[in-house]
Amino acid sequence: MMRLIISGACGRMGRMITREAADAGFEVVAGIDAQGCGDTDFPVFEGFSACDVPADVLIDFSSPRALSPLLAYAQAHRLPSVLGTTGYTADDMRQIDEAAVHIAIFQSSNMSVGVYVLKTLVAQAKAMLPGFDIEIVEKHHNKKADAPSGTALTLYEALKDEDSLPTFGREGRQTLRQAQEVGLHAVRGGTLAGEHEVGFYGNNECLLLTHSAQSRQIFALGALQAARFIVKQPAGRCGMAQMLGQSVRG
Repeated sequence: MMRLIISGACGRMGRMITREAADAGFEVVAGIDAQGCGDTDFPVFEGFSACDVPADVLIDFSSPRALSPLLAYAQAHRLPSVLGTTGYTADDMRQIDEAAVHIAIFQSSNMSVGVYVLKTLVAQAKAMLPGFDIEIVEKHHNKKADAPSGTALTLYEALKDEDSLPTFGREGRQTLRQAQEVGLHAVRGGTLAGEHEVGFYGNNECLLLTHSAQSRQIFALGALQAARFIVKQPAGRCGMAQMLGQSVRG
């Protein structure tokens, strides 16, 4: 079994990954979580500086605030890493790219294979439907901190062009839609695992492309699949396109 460290071990995703790890061929040997757990079969450290447990790969579902110490630890231990956290800034992404010179990093705002397919279809639809208005709506549970979701922003990146104008919700009396607007809207409530809809609205017709996550399990399984992939890769940053492309070729 491959030895796994989970960053954010006591959160929802960390606990889900722990439950699925053994069946996927992993032994969770340590966790990192500032809040602590108290009910795990492996040691949980408050920070990376205290962790002295050898491992083969790291999976992170914590917070962008943990990125710098995480990357420092991963580089010091030559530890391939899967980054599933959302809310990264442009500076954060530069840090990831700099670290990827030295270690293999898998980074994705969404670990669902279905969402990757949605991203591909969205780009195709944009090319085939010139002049259509585009609106992105995402829905998540009431504990999600960032908005719009990282996945919604990824979908926007897949379909934007140089004239696109991202519009984050609308309010007021002067909100007439501009031709190049792409609306991004966030809904928060209950225990929704995650829904993303991209709508293309034309004259007398509309096309809706939707992905619905029915359980966080799909993200845990996707992260573990990414961990199996990244341990075999050389230094560099990759994501779903590289992993799924290799699966199709293989």
